[in-house]
Amino acid sequence: MDHVFFLTEEAWKTVREFERFDHVIIGSGPCGLAFAERTYKHNPNSRILLIERGPFFLPEHFQNLPLPYQQVLGGLTETFPWTLSARTAGQPPGTIGFQHGMVPFFGGRSIMWSSWCPRPTREEMAFWPEEIIREAEERFSDAERLLNVIPADQIDTDLDEAMLAKTAKRRPIYGVMQKKLQAMLAANLGRIGSATRSMAAPIAVGAGLQENLDFAKFSTPAPLLDLATRQEALSAAGTGSPLRIVTECTVNRIRQQDGVATALETSRGVVNLGTAKLVLAMGTLPPTTLLLNSFPQVKHAGSRFTAHFITSVVARVPRKDYPFADKLAEMELAAIYMAGTNARSGMQYHVQLSVLSDKEPARNAQRAARYMPDVVATASPAQLASSKDYLVFVCAVLGELDFRNRDNWLRPNGEEDPTTNVLLQVLANETDRATWDTMDEGTFQMLELALSPQGAARVEYWHGAPNQGTWVKERPTPEERRVPGLVHEGSTLWIGDGAEAVVGLDYRPRGVANVYVTGGGLWPAGGSWNPTMTMVALAQHLADKLSGPSAKAAPAAPTTTRLPVASLR
Repeated sequence: MDHVFFLTEEAWKTVREFERFDHVIIGSGPCGLAFAERTYKHNPNSRILLIERGPFFLPEHFQNLPLPYQQVLGGLTETFPWTLSARTAGQPPGTIGFQHGMVPFFGGRSIMWSSWCPRPTREEMAFWPEEIIREAEERFSDAERLLNVIPADQIDTDLDEAMLAKTAKRRPIYGVMQKKLQAMLAANLGRIGSATRSMAAPIAVGAGLQENLDFAKFSTPAPLLDLATRQEALSAAGTGSPLRIVTECTVNRIRQQDGVATALETSRGVVNLGTAKLVLAMGTLPPTTLLLNSFPQVKHAGSRFTAHFITSVVARVPRKDYPFADKLAEMELAAIYMAGTNARSGMQYHVQLSVLSDKEPARNAQRAARYMPDVVATASPAQLASSKDYLVFVCAVLGELDFRNRDNWLRPNGEEDPTTNVLLQVLANETDRATWDTMDEGTFQMLELALSPQGAARVEYWHGAPNQGTWVKERPTPEERRVPGLVHEGSTLWIGDGAEAVVGLDYRPRGVANVYVTGGGLWPAGGSWNPTMTMVALAQHLADKLSGPSAKAAPAAPTTTRLPVASLR
């Protein structure tokens, strides 16, 4: 891989000593891809260096690979470059216990993400600057094209009846069940007191670069390597510059002079920046750590934190209860997104609902694992094996952590290693607990009042470990259903037009000249929606600002969108 796509040790030495760049990107996830791809569209001659801390691991999203690759999901492929505060680590079951880690490989979390990509509404982007909302909205379509986002109810719409029947013999289809349950939830949404909207789940599963595949989870390794290949061909023809990629290179610190980044101290030597613009595309907490260690003059970095807390519920309803039961293929899937809010605080939640109807679960176990729409929240073999005559509903429910909680922060802890010398504290407050109660009740109402034709009496819930539990009528307790790990962390480097914001509307930390931030750290407030598609849209906006036709134009005067005071109580 080094000789074909990445820089060898010898080539890396030459690049560091002799090459100069327009942009240096740290991180190879969706934001790094989006910025590089967009920049090259504006100018194929842009000189870009992409630095990735980890090695090459997987060429694809692991769900696209043979079934044994399922074992790579989880703690073995996560790293935690922070220390949890004692107060966070000591929380009891049923509340927040830890923050999920980073995936330190080429492609980052994109090789293992669930790939749900909803567009947030303006109401769901409360507290965001109006200018940033507008720029994101203008690029949502481009971001969806880059990520190959498609609504679940359109995944199989191009197949005629004969082809659909043929496809159903080799993989689960999005057919009758998807459309009927989607319509059923929409019609009954008013029965769920906190629900605001529902839709077919938008998922990054377009075939993209792969031929003869109608369902393939998106990840960045293949598109990045394809981009590097295209740029290499343009370079050979004298019409472009090569994309330089170095792996297994950790940036420890940014050297600065009076707020100007001059060089990178890395695990593989010093990289002089010259006139290059440095783009931090490395998640949320790592760039915050890097700025805390490199630019102590930046105010408020790490003083705000948000994330999504999680409830996990698995339920089932007899298949015969549904009027469309006799029309279902042997194996069908549905993926539906439902959003809601706590009426008092305005805090948001959403449900990622995956539904499986499998008439032969023993025979189809491997196919179910391969094609489940939410790879993290999925039905276990034991749950499916005991549900041959049922529809199985898997609910991953994400709630918005209150960004105003001053007990939540990321701070330096005084240790020596500049890549890990931070302390993270996250504690749920009364607002969070109310949101969590609201989203749990909304999930149960969705299952019992909106999606069960005969009501709550016909819904059964799984209690116990995924492969060692049982189905019962009672709802799982908070301790059983609430997951301790947080996901989708954000807000540590929030963007805004006021002096209290860490990052200005030009994506630069205040007081820093040539460093730019992408990713969830920019989020003024988390909302509940999955953040990746919006991250990509904003990374494209940054590329447009730095390289597009209007790069030299004066920015418009910003304003800020806020909820009415009454809605925040």
